Amino acid sequence: MGGAVKILFLDDHLVAVTKPAGLLVHRSAVDRRETLSALQLTRDRIGRRVYPVHRLDRPTSGLLLFALSPEAATLLCNSFASRQVEKLYLAVVRGRSPDDGLIDYPLVEEQDRMTDRRARGDKGAQEAITSFRRVATTELPYPSGSHPTSRYSLVEVRPLTGRKHQIRRHFKHLSHPVIGDTTHGDGAHNRRFREEFASSRLLLHALALTVPHPATGERLTITAPLDETFSRLLDLLGWQEETYGIITPSPAASPHSAPGLEV
Repeated sequence: MGGAVKILFLDDHLVAVTKPAGLLVHRSAVDRRETLSALQLTRDRIGRRVYPVHRLDRPTSGLLLFALSPEAATLLCNSFASRQVEKLYLAVVRGRSPDDGLIDYPLVEEQDRMTDRRARGDKGAQEAITSFRRVATTELPYPSGSHPTSRYSLVEVRPLTGRKHQIRRHFKHLSHPVIGDTTHGDGAHNRRFREEFASSRLLLHALALTVPHPATGERLTITAPLDETFSRLLDLLGWQEETYGIITPSPAASPHSAPGLEV
């Protein structure tokens, strides 16, 4: 899987792109055969070295930020670590979720046997906090357990910390797993989306970031529109944009911005 990335914002200090579901952020032992990554594609497109400052899981689509110098990378990484960055995601989850809430549930670090060999295995659970708001629901005529129908919710998610797989693990803890999550999700509902909607992807999208600009300190907001596959799913579920009414800031304007450039 994978595909092109689109440049959403570009200046002398940072570049923001939208990453397709299935594309690695950078080459990894997770899949040694995969030769493409968002880092490589972005670097080749703009002709400059780029520095990762945060991560998106491979199956998650949406906004990914890179710094364009070591100094900018340090400042941006510090902003993420000190929780000065606001992150907004959109997810489809099983069931009718609460109207809103704050999931304050510490997580033990998940380790991958290939990529986390140097990580400590004795670390205790770390603070993990996620806020969310339900923006739409639907009920479909498919049996679910003892129920004659199946319900799904569209939720805005704002992780306040940045633990590995935090959103996916938190919604599993809430008993509303993200659809398409093959690690922490519900296999029966994932299979239904594959069979009924031809959708095998994780329905989780990084929609927006607000971050202090590394050069000016001013708050910069960048948004990543939903991709065609995710938008089609929402339409099939009866959630046109005017129905769910998500309000997000417009992409930041800049004389150096380059919205919509394909890599």
